[in-house]
Amino acid sequence: MADHDFLFALDISGEADTRMLGELCTAVLDHVGLGAPAIAELTSALSGAVAQNGANGARRCNVRFVAHGGQLQIVVSCPGAAEWRTTRPLPAS
Repeated sequence: MADHDFLFALDISGEADTRMLGELCTAVLDHVGLGAPAIAELTSALSGAVAQNGANGARRCNVRFVAHGGQLQIVVSCPGAAEWRTTRPLPAS
């Protein structure tokens, strides 16, 4: 999937449904071709980042998956909280 650019974003308001968030994350990461260990690691990290921001009083968070230039960037941003981000190389198609 390294040769395809895309953006997938969602706004989460209120308390995040961790099961739904995990399923969405898994689907996106599988779509870009990441393997099961990377999917499990990133899904856990993303869920933790959203949960931490919710615990800090954030009522709304934005989650973005951006594939560009052979890289996948995942960003969690919530008003009043530090932005969480990670980047992984995309597998060659």
